[in-house]
Amino acid sequence: MDIGMHYINSVQKRFEEMKSLGDRTLQQISEQQLHDRVNEQSNSIAIIIQHLHGNMISRFSDFLTTDGEKPSRDRDREFIEKKQSLGAVSSLWEQGWETVFQALRQLTPDHLTEQVTIRGEQHSVFDAINRQLSHYSYHVGQIVYIAKALRGEEWVSLSIPLGQSEAYTEEMQQRFSSKDSY
Repeated sequence: MDIGMHYINSVQKRFEEMKSLGDRTLQQISEQQLHDRVNEQSNSIAIIIQHLHGNMISRFSDFLTTDGEKPSRDRDREFIEKKQSLGAVSSLWEQGWETVFQALRQLTPDHLTEQVTIRGEQHSVFDAINRQLSHYSYHVGQIVYIAKALRGEEWVSLSIPLGQSEAYTEEMQQRFSSKDSY
C-alpha cells in the first residue's frame, strides 16, 4: 500500500477512535451534566462540543479549496452556553464528525503535499490534518475528564480498567497470536 494512503487510513482510524471515546462518554452523562462546569473558568461538555462542531465545519467543509476559517464562523459564540438538549448537542457532534470523515474520504495520496490555508496561513494537507488531530484529541480528552469527574464512582472506564492491565495485555497477545496461526 502506498505510504500516503496508509497515512490517510491511519488518521481516519484515529479520528474514528476519538469520536468513539466521545460517543461512549456522551452515553454516560445526563442532560444536566452536559452543561455542568467544574468552575467558572472552565467550559461545559456542551460548550466544548459547540466549539468542536464550529471548528470541524469550518476546517473540513471545502477542505482543499477554501480557507479553513470560514467567514460564516463565529468562534466566540461557540463558547457561549446555549442550554441545548442532549439530543441537539449530539446532533452537532455527529454533524461535525461527518464533515471531517467526508473530507478524509475524498483525499488521495497526491493531496497530502498540496497547500491549504487556515486563517491565511499555508499548511500542507498533511500538516493541516495533524493540526486538527491534535486539536480534537485535546478537546475530547477534556470531555472525557469532565464527564469522569462528574460521574465519580458511576463512571464506566473507556479503556483498560485500573488493575486489569496484565489480563488485558495477555488477552491481546493471545488474540493476535491466534490470527497468525491460520
